[in-house]
Amino acid sequence: MNPSTALARVLVDELWRNGVREAVLAPGSRNAALAFALHASDGQGRIRLHVRIDERTAGFLALGLAKASRRPVPVVCTSGTAAANLHPAILEAHHAGVPLLVLTADRPPELRGVGASQTTDQVKLYGDAVRMFHEVGVPERRRGQNAYWRELVGRATAIARGFRDRNPGPVHLNLAFRDPLVPEPTDPVDPADVAPGDWPESLAGRPGNSRWTRIERLATDHIAWLEEGPRTIVVAGDGADAQARWLAETAGWPLFAEPSSNARSGPNALGAYRLLLDTHPELTEGIERVLVHGWPTLSRPITRLLARPDVEVIVVSRRPSWPDPGHRAYRVTATAALEGTVDGMGRREPDEWLAAWLAADRSARSAIHDVLAGEPAFTGLHVAREVAAAVPSGGLLVAGSSNPIRDLDLAGVPWSNRLVDDAGRIDPRDHRRVLSNRGLAGIDGTLSTAIGAALVHRTGPAYALVGDLTFLHDANALVRGPYEARPDLTIVVINDDGGGIFTTLEQGAPAYADAFERIFGTPHGVDLRALAAATRTPYALAGTRQELRGALSRSRGLRIVEVPIDRSGTRDLHERLREAVAGMAVDGGVLSRRG
Repeated sequence: MNPSTALARVLVDELWRNGVREAVLAPGSRNAALAFALHASDGQGRIRLHVRIDERTAGFLALGLAKASRRPVPVVCTSGTAAANLHPAILEAHHAGVPLLVLTADRPPELRGVGASQTTDQVKLYGDAVRMFHEVGVPERRRGQNAYWRELVGRATAIARGFRDRNPGPVHLNLAFRDPLVPEPTDPVDPADVAPGDWPESLAGRPGNSRWTRIERLATDHIAWLEEGPRTIVVAGDGADAQARWLAETAGWPLFAEPSSNARSGPNALGAYRLLLDTHPELTEGIERVLVHGWPTLSRPITRLLARPDVEVIVVSRRPSWPDPGHRAYRVTATAALEGTVDGMGRREPDEWLAAWLAADRSARSAIHDVLAGEPAFTGLHVAREVAAAVPSGGLLVAGSSNPIRDLDLAGVPWSNRLVDDAGRIDPRDHRRVLSNRGLAGIDGTLSTAIGAALVHRTGPAYALVGDLTFLHDANALVRGPYEARPDLTIVVINDDGGGIFTTLEQGAPAYADAFERIFGTPHGVDLRALAAATRTPYALAGTRQELRGALSRSRGLRIVEVPIDRSGTRDLHERLREAVAGMAVDGGVLSRRG
């Protein structure tokens, strides 16, 4: 067995021993040894292999697999620009805390800096965006390497998971390979089967599936006990989880939860909180304390609230970084609870504070419903509401950035998932899971992320809701070979022929109409039906609510559902929604700020 093959097969074996079950490969020459090792592992039924011809697509596919499975997922590429094309997915994984294992193949040191083909400086290529970088020494035929290779994999997977500091994220291993890069046909698949005369030491791992090196978690289970008194709301941003909902319900506080918080459910969750914050000072001025879970990124009113000097901000985060855009957080803790609410305490009955917010939310949702019902055009808000309603218990929804995730936030009614115990756990049979790339909130790689998430989702159908630019930005995700797994994923594309979100921002004002269409609207005129046909992806066109409902009811296989809309009225529609909520009568007199 040559050294390149030995290193690759030991690494892949130890990845499996450390719980890795999915891997993504972008083909190349310098990473051939790893490609053969992963193919062999797939044949053994250990690590399922996914092959993609585009490294950016491969990176985001691995991101989706890791987000949905909560396991580290390696993405493997060759040297040169291939490694650079993984950078967008690594940045998203860094900011979102997703455990990616980035395995880049490289030339050995003697071929660097001398003009060798496909060779650039890959040492610390991704800078501070990775939790760990390690330059793996060139494998050689000598003793002492098996322990080094296996310990390295154990350390890398543990750091990617955040076992030490609860800060999961990407890890980069740069692997230098010398020729020969391919195995002999007679080389054993399992490194434990390498004959003693074939290698200077045994290449076997420890018995069973234990890690080579035991990595202990840090004890960060301290609970911050909160006192009664301040009028409090709970904000749940991306990645928050059901603990935010449990805190709101046991303490009796309103819950402002973004769709991808996975806390947007239950009786305390408000659907129209963004418009209420923006239009009803009689409510918002009464807020005295905010508990922040996850990373809130969708709403300027939330950002303004967190920056208010008269509001006490407490951040609940188990990562060493936390959201604090207003630089106002005076306390950061891993877990928070109201005094006296843990032992057997269920949901509190609404007091005047919670009751006022719930009543305002009911009125606001009714106002939003009336405006949308009277809107003759089929809009992105209508589509988002239909998609959210179609996701059944156990289903998965991946939301694209820009308008789709915001339309879900505004038009999607919170679900009524059941909490099964006082620890805040949700009944998995009743849970709808929402994922979104909100680490950097970019549009690239969204289809690949959705496909990866759908491939490991097991409890129900999967959907993706994206805009047309997001779809086009990652259309290569639809290119898959005949050997690759097909997800059950319905991709709903809201096609407004350009950048619809900009119509709702400052540059969408009438004063900029002369320049808007070319530099922000960016119409493209792409025929999505033809693009789908080019990749042999089933396609349906839904121009009405009834057609969309029919298309959403058929959820087997990978499918595209295009919903064309006209973005020319989007700005006016959002202004009418704001006016409708602003015009509601809200009894905020009892909620004036206390002295």
